[in-house]
Amino acid sequence: MTLILTFLGKGGSGRSTMAIAAAKQLANTGVRVLLVGQDPSPAWGMLLEVPPSASPIEIAPNLAVVQLVTTVLLERNWEEVKELEKKYLRSPILKNVYGQELGILPGMDNGLALNALREYEKSGKYDAIVYDGTGDLNMLRMLGIPEVTSWYVRRFRKVFADSDLGRAISPFIQPLASTIFNVSLNPEDWVKDPNNPANNILEEGKAVMADPSRFAAYLVTTDDPISVATAKYLWGSAQQIGLSVKGVLLNQGEPSETITNQFTPLSVIAVQSRTGSDWNSVIDALPNFRESISIPQPLTIDSAARQVKVFLPGFDKKQVKLTQFGPEITIEAGDQRRNINVPAPLSGQSVKGAKFQDGYLIISF
Repeated sequence: MTLILTFLGKGGSGRSTMAIAAAKQLANTGVRVLLVGQDPSPAWGMLLEVPPSASPIEIAPNLAVVQLVTTVLLERNWEEVKELEKKYLRSPILKNVYGQELGILPGMDNGLALNALREYEKSGKYDAIVYDGTGDLNMLRMLGIPEVTSWYVRRFRKVFADSDLGRAISPFIQPLASTIFNVSLNPEDWVKDPNNPANNILEEGKAVMADPSRFAAYLVTTDDPISVATAKYLWGSAQQIGLSVKGVLLNQGEPSETITNQFTPLSVIAVQSRTGSDWNSVIDALPNFRESISIPQPLTIDSAARQVKVFLPGFDKKQVKLTQFGPEITIEAGDQRRNINVPAPLSGQSVKGAKFQDGYLIISF
């Protein structure tokens, strides 16, 4: 089982340094590691001191690196799209459109990066993947794509099926699909089909994100108040996508009582700066990333007590909004929303009360 490890924090706080050191530390223990960088500029390679490649290359025993290049990823994925089209369409229409001529639209880089991580994780070649992404709110939104997309599919499928238009055209969809496509294209069957590739990808992504032994993050900060505040905000935002944050790495500083208290119950680990090409001081200070530790769960549902608890550190009650529409409840914190599909005993029940206590939003039914 592959562990995916990433780092969150303000730009300039030392995220890339921590990612590279973490990859080196894991590789030193005999773990097969892939270090993935999303910075396409030469700066990442200069810090790594090895020219990176758009395909994984081994730079040390057990350590491979790859630099994500959006144009290369787009070309590769476009060919996969065309192969999928040929599988389902009798007369493919995309065969004369080439990946090399496609432009990069806003947001494409995030989606392609997420798919690349998924493919590397499924390859079985690596025991750990260290992802040096942007470490900000945009990256968290990227990692939340499986959860958000599955909600859109589930919610809009039901809205369409229950609508007058859906009921009117449903009898005609399957005959038309059988004429044009090689397989069933009934929307209801397609969405529910367990063998549907899109459904599999979304469910796999949600399962990985929900398991701290498979996907985890560490906050990186300096003792600068702005850096600390940013790390706290990203901590709470990570909970909104179900990402487990396991600790705090304090770059080039000593953990004061003030800083330690702000990140309770996470441990704050001081990491000193490296000297030239010597990474040992940084590597030696890092925690055991594969160790199982006790941390607050982003979401806890207690059907017997009729409660839902959402861990939202870094926010106060004025920044958190709870709404309930239909069978789900929506938590809005900062600049993110999370839709929670409560289990059967609570589904359809009205929220009777909510309070914000010790970093938790506690919802009672």
